[in-house]
Amino acid sequence: MAGGGVIGVGGGDGRKPYPGNLTPYVTITCIVAAMGGLIFGYDIGISGGVTTMTPFLQKFFRKVWEKKEADKSTNQYCQYDSQTLTMFTSSLYLAALLSSLVASTVTRRLGRKLSMLFGGLLFFAGALINGFAKAVWMLIVGRMLLGFGVGFANQVI
Repeated sequence: MAGGGVIGVGGGDGRKPYPGNLTPYVTITCIVAAMGGLIFGYDIGISGGVTTMTPFLQKFFRKVWEKKEADKSTNQYCQYDSQTLTMFTSSLYLAALLSSLVASTVTRRLGRKLSMLFGGLLFFAGALINGFAKAVWMLIVGRMLLGFGVGFANQVI
């Protein structure tokens, strides 16, 4: 059975009181650390919604859209049966996995600030490529850069 107790500040047990305070620097550091998880979660939510949008499917995954339009049943199982669409979705997660393995070495050598900057630049480049994408390969490359950025940010944070 677990138990607990109250510890007095600088009590008679010989320990000194903890001098730490909640400073603006500590608060901002906590917010930045929380943003690493937000980036990953935000991307998961966005990509899930985008892959069901009709204009997106018409432009980049025409066969998936045609199959979806032809099938008027209410069965949602394997409605998007496309290896290319699967590659688009999973490329971010695969890249994040690979970059998180490398990011620890890079962080150890360059430091956290430069590693976070590098991850942010990768994320920015991926978002830029995805924003201006004209073909599926651009979407996949952009998602991979986003994945590298997310992997670096999560490892560093």
